[in-house]
Amino acid sequence: MIDAVRMYEGFARWATACRAEAIDHARLWTGSADLSVPTTGGPRWTPKAAGHRVLITELVCALRISERAAENLVAESQALVHDLPATQDALRSGKIGYRHAQVLIDHTTTLPPAGVAAVEEAVLPKAEQLTVPKLDRAARELRERLHPESIEERHAKSVADRRVETCPARDGMAWLNAFLPAPEVLGIENRLRDIAEQLTGEPGEERTRTQLIADAFTDLLLDGTTTAATPPVDAADADGEKRTRRIDAPIGVGIRPRVLVTVPVLTLLGKSEDSGTLEGYGPIDADTARRIAARAPSFTRILTHPETGAVLSVGRDRYAVPKDLRTWLRVRDETCRFPGCNRNAGRADVDHVTDWQYGGGTDYGNLVHLCRSHHRVKHHTAWSSTSAGGGRVRWLAPSGHEYETQPATHIRPPKRKRLQAQGTRPPTPDEPPF
Repeated sequence: MIDAVRMYEGFARWATACRAEAIDHARLWTGSADLSVPTTGGPRWTPKAAGHRVLITELVCALRISERAAENLVAESQALVHDLPATQDALRSGKIGYRHAQVLIDHTTTLPPAGVAAVEEAVLPKAEQLTVPKLDRAARELRERLHPESIEERHAKSVADRRVETCPARDGMAWLNAFLPAPEVLGIENRLRDIAEQLTGEPGEERTRTQLIADAFTDLLLDGTTTAATPPVDAADADGEKRTRRIDAPIGVGIRPRVLVTVPVLTLLGKSEDSGTLEGYGPIDADTARRIAARAPSFTRILTHPETGAVLSVGRDRYAVPKDLRTWLRVRDETCRFPGCNRNAGRADVDHVTDWQYGGGTDYGNLVHLCRSHHRVKHHTAWSSTSAGGGRVRWLAPSGHEYETQPATHIRPPKRKRLQAQGTRPPTPDEPPF
């Protein structure tokens, strides 16, 4: 049985090597073909930019992966085929796995050609014997010695890549990951631990230290403030002398996150335990849905019919919302409607499926959310979309493959408002041609 496992693992490693070659062939072809199209939505994309976006979006749809995963596959395939041929051969023969190959790719990406060859020659033999974590440690140490730039220079570049990411988890939970400079991370950790230490001795406090740290982190982010970098100003000291000072102005006071929470009306009334739905996440338990809908000012409550699921209310009294149609579309779509995209509809454009200049109407049947990235892809490449009814959108890729996206929530269309004058067009949420 173990021999069978090893045999199939060898097949998988060979297949990933072949996949890298196929992806790189596609990269070379799209890089040499002109896949841009004339558009009135801004300057025409260069052939290189259009080819890259077409390749990434086609891979996303064909493999059902994220855009980041597709970008990584293209970059890794290029590195294996052109920069690390010995690693590609070892992968094809089954001597190493794809995770081992990724370690070598990660640690040679920014090295000059001579450094790449040196790291591969020194580390690859170890890859056949070491686990991935141990190989990563060995490659990191060698990279530090061979890198032509100082660690200070590389750190300055890495700081520009700082970011925060979210990842849904099970049972109504999610991960919040932050990529930050190490000193700030340690400072955040120490502050949270100090706050938890102060709370530990409070009378009646039963939370564990881990829970206290997590709760302090949540409270500081939801209700705390941040500072904006302001230009230097001249200010007088106590002795009357003027000195240039930088004043950090606190911002974020009173700013709360805005999230849609959909709750079956009987759940809100305590007559049912049906789960609610949190925008951008998915199902949440009934108690959490009731608590959010009843008290939290940061959430917009949306009530649904207990049997049909039709939207009964979007809670316009909760906060100043956009126009009714935009809110209705946001509830229906939840995310960007391009195949495979999960960017939140609340931060996306409202796009005409059939373009305005080609007769597309501004109504619920012809409007969907597209993130800015895919909005541009639609207008600058041969990707096209048509309405398939019921909120469905059918997409035709430049390769000729077809994909269909479904609305996240099936709700009844809003009643059309009577136009004030005969022949007057409905108001458009975006300027033509969008």
